[in-house]
Amino acid sequence: MGPLQHIRVLDLTRVLAGPWCTQTLADLGADVIKIERPCQGDDTRHWGPPFAPDADGRPGTEAAYFLAVNRNKRSVTLDIASPEGQKIVRDLVAQCDVLVENFKVGDMQRYGLDYGALRTVNPGLVYCSITGFGQTGPYAPRAGYDYIVQGLGGFMSVTGESRDVPGSSPQKAGVAIADLFTGAQATIAILAALMDRERTGEGQHLDISLLDSQVAMMANMATNYLATGEPPVRWGNAHPNIVPYQVFQVADGWIIIACGNDRQFRKLAEAAGAPGLARDPRFETNPDRVHHREALVALLDAQLRQRTKAQWISLLETAGVPCGPINDLAEVFQDPQVLARDMLVQLPHPTAGHVRVPGSPLKLSRTPVSYRSAPPLLGQHTHEVLQGMVALSDDELHDLQARRII
Repeated sequence: MGPLQHIRVLDLTRVLAGPWCTQTLADLGADVIKIERPCQGDDTRHWGPPFAPDADGRPGTEAAYFLAVNRNKRSVTLDIASPEGQKIVRDLVAQCDVLVENFKVGDMQRYGLDYGALRTVNPGLVYCSITGFGQTGPYAPRAGYDYIVQGLGGFMSVTGESRDVPGSSPQKAGVAIADLFTGAQATIAILAALMDRERTGEGQHLDISLLDSQVAMMANMATNYLATGEPPVRWGNAHPNIVPYQVFQVADGWIIIACGNDRQFRKLAEAAGAPGLARDPRFETNPDRVHHREALVALLDAQLRQRTKAQWISLLETAGVPCGPINDLAEVFQDPQVLARDMLVQLPHPTAGHVRVPGSPLKLSRTPVSYRSAPPLLGQHTHEVLQGMVALSDDELHDLQARRII
């Protein structure tokens, strides 16, 4: 059942960053109870098309977006804005190890469900707040959106074609990387806090934000600026510090070549039938190649257009030159390495028959991740959880349901 099978998580998150975090905890074995708004549920349940087809292949109602980040969870519908809903949350918290929420700063306090209030119910609670800008600072009250944070945090300033290319502009990533990276950071923080609780018995409040995560993930680009005082610029598919390390056009498409050192460059020159390039004083070392980037790329471009993608990848892999294709997702999920690593998972689903989702990248030898259930239907486990954990009777549940509290 995984290394976290003894952990129970109350998941008050929606959309992406929070659900990405709690899905990871669920994959590792945690019992994740996802709290959703009655009748509506997580916003992403409606973010389509595409929707997964039903078991007969007809158009379904389960959004592909929701399916991406909610497997292995139990869904409970609950109106946490109501006093009755808030009491149920407190009753659940008493039996949980972790609470994850991504409401705007101040919302949980208004509901009486902030960390200060809930730690009196459960002193060992690890309470993780995920917001756009954190609990402090001048931007704390703002709503956080991945796209905005990619721009604000510097990512888009170094992504996209060079300013020298006509019509170029800053670009966002093709997936919501600020959200996803923040979800991963939240997971790390939760696991660290659980380890600390093992030692001290005390929980704590975790303050994780999209902007903090985005700034941190700028990594060497950030230190390039901090070391020189000069903000890095967009390089398109090239690398500011390494040459050649970019996309090249070949006879039938595109490939990536990534020479990380001088030895690999010499092997590339030999494989390309131009060993003299490695002896040219302009290209002998990486600093030389960075300085004479345009001249070298033009020479390599002429050589590389003479063979196909498959020919170059075979030739360069044999020579020990890092390279690869640019696959679309159809090609990704047909790739033998992707399939061998169990990165395509099929799960039984109550209305769709089955759904296919990407697998977990976490490979643990003794306590592997598990795929126990597909992303749940809205409110699928409401009665199960509230009867089992809060001891509500059938009559009480019917009354709450009639008043749309569950």
